[in-house]
Order: sequence, then C-alpha cells, then structure tokens
Amino acid sequence: MLPDFGSTADIIKTIPQDLFAELCAQIIQYLRCQISGVNTVELCQRFQTAGIEISASDLAKVVNVVSSVFSTAAKNKLSSEELHTRLGSAVGTLPKQALQVIRHVWNEQGNSIAGSEDANNIGMVGQLVDFQWKLGMAVGSDSCRSLKCPYVTMAVKVADASGHVTSKSFEMTIPQFQGQMIHLEFPFRNFSATFGP
Repeated sequence: MLPDFGSTADIIKTIPQDLFAELCAQIIQYLRCQISGVNTVELCQRFQTAGIEISASDLAKVVNVVSSVFSTAAKNKLSSEELHTRLGSAVGTLPKQALQVIRHVWNEQGNSIAGSEDANNIGMVGQLVDFQWKLGMAVGSDSCRSLKCPYVTMAVKVADASGHVTSKSFEMTIPQFQGQMIHLEFPFRNFSATFGP
C-alpha cells in the first residue's frame, strides 16, 4: 500500500517541477546506494535560492513520503504505469505535474531498484554515512575531575531509511569512548594500544 501524502501534498504543490524531479532523482540514487543520503539542508538552500520558501523539516517530510513511494514500488515490483495508477487512486491530492515527475523518474530509474534482489530490504534501516572522532584536552568539564583531562569528540552522520542525513556530535571521556568502540565493533585494539590503561 502506498503512503498517504496528507499535508505533505500541500508542500509538494509549492515545489516547481524541475526541482521536484531533482529531488526524486536524488531519492532514487540513495535507494540505489549511489549516494549516502539526501541532503535536505543543502536542497532547502537551493530551493530558497530559487525563490521557494520551504523549511528543511518540510523538505524532510517530502523526502520521507517520496522515499516511501519508491520503496513500496520497488518491493511490489511495480511498473511505472502501475505506480501511476496506484498513486492516482490512493493520493488524489497531488498535482498532476508531481505525479508525472514520479512516474517519469520511476520509469527512467526505478527498474534498477525493482529488479534488484534487495528490493524487499530497501528503506528498512538507516546507514552510517560518516564517523569522525578527535582527541582533545579539557580545560574544564563536569565529567573530568581535574584540568588537563583528555576527552574525545565524536561526530556522526546517519542517513535514515528515507535518505535524510542527520548529524550529531558529542563529547566523552576516554573510558566512555573505549566502551562505545566495543559496542560499535570498531577496530578497538589500535586505540587501546595507544591509550591503554
């Protein structure tokens, strides 16, 4: 069953056809694992430069719904005609141009997803896009008892099932970082050899 567009249809109505086509193409690229995620912040800036007032959260909603449409179409191995028919009857609130774009992008690029062996697993989990860490020296902190205590700053980027990339960063003590590396099944031996007990 295809998703209900709900209030997202109103957001899609504000997006010009060419920008919506670009957005759909990026979603397909993400689902084909050709890019690590759909950068909604960057796209939002491009939309705003083009005179389209849209927030990153609204654009993320569009990405989620369109990703769901393409994922469902892939899982059900729908042709572009079948997808168009289901969208027409299930949605009814989307502008004709948006339906045409979805159908065109699916017709041009969707077969590579629908025909893959992993079509049933598309969009099931997020993906780690980037993981960085750096060592620092604390000048003052609640978790360190004395000054000059080493700490680690971690920056993680994760693409959710729809391709929306989220960045998070946080600081922790060396023992906390070592514990996290064990949980992440990271190559912990090299780190432990360098900063061992």
